Amino acid sequence: MGIESIFVLGVIFFCLLLLVFTKISPDVVFIGGLTLIIVSGIIPVNEALVGFSNEGMLTVAALYIVAAGLRETGAIQFVIQNLLGSPKEMWKTQARIIAPVMGMSAFLNNTPIVASFIPALQEWARTYRVKVSKLMIPLSYAAILGGTCTLIGTSTNLIVNGLLISEKNVSLGLFEPAYVGVPIAIAGFIYLLTIGNRLLPEGASVAGSFENTREYTIEMMIRPESPLIGKSIEDAGLRQLPGLFLAEIVRKDTILAAVDPEEVLQEGDRLIFTGLVNSIVDLQSIKGLEPATDQVFKLDAPRRDRHLVEAVISQTHPLNGKTVKEGEFRNHYGAVILAVSRHGERIDKKVGDIILKTGDILLMEAPRNFSERYKSSNEYLLVSTLAKNGQPDYEKGWISWLILAGMVFVVTFGILSMFQASFLAAGAMLLTGCTRAANARSSIDWQVLIVIAAALGIGNAMQVTGAAEVVAGGFLGFAGDHPYVAIAATYLITWMLTEMITNNAAAVLIFPIAISTAASLGVDFMPFVMTIIFAASASFATPIGYQTNLMVYGPGGYHFSDFLKVGLPLNFIAGVITVFLVPIVWPV
Repeated sequence: MGIESIFVLGVIFFCLLLLVFTKISPDVVFIGGLTLIIVSGIIPVNEALVGFSNEGMLTVAALYIVAAGLRETGAIQFVIQNLLGSPKEMWKTQARIIAPVMGMSAFLNNTPIVASFIPALQEWARTYRVKVSKLMIPLSYAAILGGTCTLIGTSTNLIVNGLLISEKNVSLGLFEPAYVGVPIAIAGFIYLLTIGNRLLPEGASVAGSFENTREYTIEMMIRPESPLIGKSIEDAGLRQLPGLFLAEIVRKDTILAAVDPEEVLQEGDRLIFTGLVNSIVDLQSIKGLEPATDQVFKLDAPRRDRHLVEAVISQTHPLNGKTVKEGEFRNHYGAVILAVSRHGERIDKKVGDIILKTGDILLMEAPRNFSERYKSSNEYLLVSTLAKNGQPDYEKGWISWLILAGMVFVVTFGILSMFQASFLAAGAMLLTGCTRAANARSSIDWQVLIVIAAALGIGNAMQVTGAAEVVAGGFLGFAGDHPYVAIAATYLITWMLTEMITNNAAAVLIFPIAISTAASLGVDFMPFVMTIIFAASASFATPIGYQTNLMVYGPGGYHFSDFLKVGLPLNFIAGVITVFLVPIVWPV
């Protein structure tokens, strides 16, 4: 092993130590490691920077824009309402995520599946004050486990099959990996709902545990053609909204107090909610509910171009001492007051009849530039934007679903690559107005992209300097003339390299070594090939080995050690099943 290989392995080891034992941001760690490799000059700069032009990294970037389109058109509400429901027990919620994701990932590329679920789970966790850290790792692991069940489940399977065709003129069947993949997926499913569930970190809820305790009373209305018409309070999901209480329903001239959960909603119902400010914000995103004030519909800007804003009335405010109606607030400020909080408590009056006083906190629906215009004004003591995404454009929900389905279709049938399809879908989201350019830019998690690009650069340095080949060859050499030990060693080294240099690179690197090992032992090569397939997909112990792990790393609020804690036992389970079943299904 040359000095260059030793240096690269030393950089990788140092990066892993920093990730496990410090709280330094992953992007800083990996960029630092890549910088050391570039400055040392042990590989050409273009080889070190290969990750920044990598199709996989750029695909993830495009998928963030696709996910933004789904979120802004309310398409993810369908997932929330029809798949997740209301949380009762965490393991049941996790099961409702893991099972369908596994099934879909067996036949579809798992990257867009995870990209589509992430915003849905974030929204659901925020609404119900659930710890999102309990959802994101199971989402990624379910996608990985499902992909091992068929030939088309992961790109790694297809790459190994391509190598097998070119080397041995043999091709795998579509469901051939299922003999081992399905048992691994079942074992993984059980593990994630039992032991894995207990090992998941107790991160903070998305809502920050009700940091904002200001209370408001707000009146919402069931408009004509609302999908909530004919549903009971329970079925509409309005009964157990965290931090909110449905105080009464005004139906024509009748007031329904102490609302029964089985009460059926009718057109024109006015629902009086009381609760905390964060919950009031969540209420705005429920399809079929709209603020009861007609003033909302008199604003010039479309609803998706408005924000929810809080502002505190100052002593010099021109409407101080006047009612909202008398002061013609909408005409003066181009915004509509939805609710008012005084001294942290709600005011039980119609908004138009409330006399504004110094210190009153106004909850408003306002144009996007409202905060900028008034943050330095002496009319308000404080101006704060609460929800930046605005009201979802539900009318375009079907367009965003069609774009997503089209992307999956062209990839599944080999019409376009994942890279091409993701960029086409991202462009379609922008062209159809499902998302706007500014929102698309802000939706991209640049930290994740930097980690992916830098990790790919470091992994490439392992290959260019020969460090990966030396490690792999030396490791398999310990197996001696025992084929079963050699299969176990093949699994172990493939998995280790997968965690360091990504799954596809590990599979390509180990394939020729494994074929040579089988030939030298005088045994069939198929057990070794299938072992590579399952080991290269068993990336559970670090976030850098598999694309979907990196995608959930930030949204789940995880530390590097969380993947080690939850993933290592699952790696062990997958390894034992693989090493036990592979020689039985494909005899040595």
